[in-house]
Amino acid sequence: MKTKLRYKKITVFYGQDKVIIKGICICLLSGVLFTMNANSLAKENPEKATLAGGCFWCMEPVFEKKDGVIEVISGYTGGHKENPTYKEVCSGKTGHYEAVQVIYYPDKISYQEILEVFWKNIDPTDLNGQFADRGSQYKTAIFYHNAGQKKIAEESKQKLNESGIFKEKIVTEVIKVSQFYKAEDYHQGYYKKCPVKYKTYRIGSGRDRYLKKIWGDKIQENNIERQYKTFRKPPQKELKKELTPLQYKVTQENGTEPAFDNEYYENKREGIYVDIVSGEPLFSSLDKFDSGCGWPSFTSVLEPEHILEREDKSLSRTRTEVRSKYADSHLGHVFKDGPEPTGLRYCINSAAIRFIPKGDLEKQGYGKYKKLFKE
Repeated sequence: MKTKLRYKKITVFYGQDKVIIKGICICLLSGVLFTMNANSLAKENPEKATLAGGCFWCMEPVFEKKDGVIEVISGYTGGHKENPTYKEVCSGKTGHYEAVQVIYYPDKISYQEILEVFWKNIDPTDLNGQFADRGSQYKTAIFYHNAGQKKIAEESKQKLNESGIFKEKIVTEVIKVSQFYKAEDYHQGYYKKCPVKYKTYRIGSGRDRYLKKIWGDKIQENNIERQYKTFRKPPQKELKKELTPLQYKVTQENGTEPAFDNEYYENKREGIYVDIVSGEPLFSSLDKFDSGCGWPSFTSVLEPEHILEREDKSLSRTRTEVRSKYADSHLGHVFKDGPEPTGLRYCINSAAIRFIPKGDLEKQGYGKYKKLFKE
């Protein structure tokens, strides 16, 4: 009843006194709302950091996983041509840098922290590009948006120069930001849209080998683990471009490859097997055995939490299907007719997995598994 009366007193008026009361209530309410909105805007007003670190494909994921980062946009900046295309920028004639614009909440991640991520993912001593990508469009630079960012960037650069981490001088430029042009849509989130091609490019570029040499194994291994634990499956049309027809049929359509005629059935090299789509570790060569079935067989799983089991009634008998956790790839089936000590046989399609030799584990970011194998 009190609530009802209060409601009538505020909204219904027949005399001057009640008009005044209503007016006061509205003014007070407006004041409260204004204060709340001002505080909300102060906390939620995002800022921008514009950074060039070579190929923008490789710079997106390192920032997107950070708490407080809203969005990372790939694009071009620092040049003289309006609305340049990727082809034009790649020619090196427009003066643009490949760059990313990081949109973030400064109360959750500071500009200094943004720069720390930046330094640990580039070669700041390279004047002519980054890793396998050569040319002025791949040079590194920090594009400051205001005097505060400029000061922090210059101090951060000086601190890194004096740290002794790099033997050569830091040549990354600190430049006032200019017009930023968003790159073509297919470049945005490329590491998620085309994960297989992205990983192949990244490994081949030499970026990870260099970062490992400078900062150690830990940062690279953390990046790999972060990639597959935050993996989001791309649209089916993108996967069809990334995978071979057989890989797509097996992983996405629950298909089966030919027995005795597949890549890893007779593979006897030491190493681990990861999901072909996400890269999550699944099996080890230490658990591989010749079951005579015609497909790679394992007695156990390298990372049990990466494997999901489901009932499969697609044939006349019930089987147990095996799928990967993060990529949700169909891998094969598990049977209870394997050797001791587990008595299990994980019968896996070669097309669903990728083999990483023990000699390449560190280079590809899986260094923690190297200790499983004798030198």
